[in-house]
Amino acid sequence: MQQAIIGFTQDDESDWVAKLACGHHQHVRHNPPWTNRPWVVTPQGRQRHLHAILECKKCDEGAPMDFILTN
Repeated sequence: MQQAIIGFTQDDESDWVAKLACGHHQHVRHNPPWTNRPWVVTPQGRQRHLHAILECKKCDEGAPMDFILTN
């Protein structure tokens, strides 16, 4: 299911994680050659990708939310 990025955080290993509108988290690593996301390593790049759409496998699986949504 497609979900919008509403923010970013870092995990315990300092990898970037997107917070999705559905309440799930998804890693958005820049790890060439497997994953090419150079935009994630700068604040400007992350800001430009707010509201971008990612495919949320956790939604497809019916997984519970990773965080509580607030207004």
